[in-house]
Amino acid sequence: MEIAFVLVKCETAHEMDVMRDILKIDGVKEAHGTYGMYDLFVKVVGQNHKVVSDIITKQIRKTKNVVSTTTLSTIPEQGGK
Repeated sequence: MEIAFVLVKCETAHEMDVMRDILKIDGVKEAHGTYGMYDLFVKVVGQNHKVVSDIITKQIRKTKNVVSTTTLSTIPEQGGK
């Protein structure tokens, strides 16, 4: 199982629209609004790196009103609760 966290910048005043659209994507497990440089913090889970990469590049980045994304890939051996 591959996990990545995606930091999303949105067009101003469209944060909630983007969050609703992103939460509809298979593989997106959580999305939270944030203060600061990024507007959303999104957790993506998939079978492998390619699946997660496709979710991010082919779906999240193409979501209407998404300006940019920054992806934080996790290290499986260093995870946990």
